[in-house]
Amino acid sequence: MEKLIMFSLKEYAGFDVDNPIRFYRSFFVGRFYRRRVELCLSELKPGERILEVGFGSGVTFLNLNKMYKEINGLDTTSDIMAFSRVFEKLQLKISLKQGSVLQMPYPDNYFDSVLLISILEHLKPRELRAAFSEISRVLKKGGQAVYGIPVERPLMVFFFKLLGCNIRKHHFSTEKDCFAAAHEFFNLIKLIKMRSLFFGCLYEVVHFAKQF
Repeated sequence: MEKLIMFSLKEYAGFDVDNPIRFYRSFFVGRFYRRRVELCLSELKPGERILEVGFGSGVTFLNLNKMYKEINGLDTTSDIMAFSRVFEKLQLKISLKQGSVLQMPYPDNYFDSVLLISILEHLKPRELRAAFSEISRVLKKGGQAVYGIPVERPLMVFFFKLLGCNIRKHHFSTEKDCFAAAHEFFNLIKLIKMRSLFFGCLYEVVHFAKQF
């Protein structure tokens, strides 16, 4: 499995205070944060054009640049101008927009792949069907949707509280909610459970294909 390629943390810019970029080099949870991204990346097939919904600080972009000719990013909070300057020196072909997965500013049948890493749990359960309907709309027929989502456990909540983050204020939908909504629009290709030695399954990576 290819390792996540990252800048040093100080080189990232344009994200808000809630962005988890600071956790990627954390002694306690850094490996978990990197591993979940690597599992998502491992499920992507190279292609022409990819959209990452909720790109945050762009930690996937250096890897995605090796797989796709064009990277598109959609995010509700990132400072597009500040963020773009981070990648200008690498001359990556990146198109960034602010917006929501519930109403995406892209044409039908446009992307080969759509990637969402730790995004869907922030939606209310009633919003999930609309989100997957939009993801299906912008994907080409046979295109792939790959998402990662935490499996919430009491111990995970406790660890995040130690880090100063109450995830119950941010997570509204479960992995089961997301899977059920996605299954209405897509065919399941693969489901990967990211397990820890002592705490069981902590994260799921799900790979769906758009129905023909």
